[in-house]
Amino acid sequence: MKNIETVVVTGGCGFIGTNFIRYLFEDIKFKGKIVNIDKLTYAGNPENLSDIASKYKDFYIFENEDICNIECMKEIFRHHNIDVLVNFAAESHVDRSIYGPQEFIHTNIIGTFSLLEAFREIHKDKRDILFQHISTDEVYGSLESTGYFSETTSYNPRSPYSASKASADHLVKSYYHTYDLPVIVSNCSNNYGPYQFPEKLVPLMIINMLEGKNLPIYGDGQQIRDWLFVKDHCSAIWEIINNGSIGESYNIGGDNEWSNLNLINLLCEVVADNMEVPSINYKKLITFIKDRPGHDRRYAVSSDKLRLELKWKPIMSFYEGLDFTVKWHLKNIDWLKRIKTGEYLNWIERHYANNYK
Repeated sequence: MKNIETVVVTGGCGFIGTNFIRYLFEDIKFKGKIVNIDKLTYAGNPENLSDIASKYKDFYIFENEDICNIECMKEIFRHHNIDVLVNFAAESHVDRSIYGPQEFIHTNIIGTFSLLEAFREIHKDKRDILFQHISTDEVYGSLESTGYFSETTSYNPRSPYSASKASADHLVKSYYHTYDLPVIVSNCSNNYGPYQFPEKLVPLMIINMLEGKNLPIYGDGQQIRDWLFVKDHCSAIWEIINNGSIGESYNIGGDNEWSNLNLINLLCEVVADNMEVPSINYKKLITFIKDRPGHDRRYAVSSDKLRLELKWKPIMSFYEGLDFTVKWHLKNIDWLKRIKTGEYLNWIERHYANNYK
């Protein structure tokens, strides 16, 4: 795309949305307007962007609204005359989806439908716009010990979370085929980095180490994931927005597979290296717990299409990315404490206490 003046980001106060907005303003020096729509559920934190709101007050607009409200979305789209919509808004934690799937169906499916309908009605036949939908590799299901997900892999979701995201992906593609709406879907592997809500694996383990708590690992810990530093993900999204092909899907991966157990062992070493007393043995805190229902064994995505067509590649090595992430958490202890005084702490402690004894 050319001459992008206004970008609407849904879920911009969440982990990846926050990093994407920061990437646009701070890394590529985006000169246009960014409108952040966020309902501010438990994982949405406007504090993540408080400095951005102050520094770029003429270019950053926050709308505290629910994407499921179609009429509200129409009004925002109409008022701001957007060029690109990037849909990060989603319920995203697999464990929560297992024990409370309704919110995932509502936000991930109905919310995406509402955005599509509003976008379609307000922008009608315009072709110089884009609906960029952010999704996950979990829609593909589980892999054996070899092979990779490609953009042509059949969907086979195994949890309410991944099923809701798969449904949203299909909706987005259907609007391209039925209404000729300019859309692109991207499916990313596991992200890590600053501002990640501390129910996810990497920040949860860092926090538990700092507090001397157990490091819970599901099953035997041999589940394998492909890890991607969040800023590398953001750079891929921006490349896709500017140069991707309408109606296509792009996988975004780090080509960086780690078993959960090996990852946590490495993370223990990185945290110890960053502490004043690096001889602390965090590995003794590792505790194996009952596996979660429907736990996929392996995810690994091929990013060949993105790398070959758009010449994108990740920059951050895994150790450097983990070291950066650990240092960020150590510098932002107060942020972590404020996060943990909310609903998150009550839910996560009840979850492990009640379900994985």
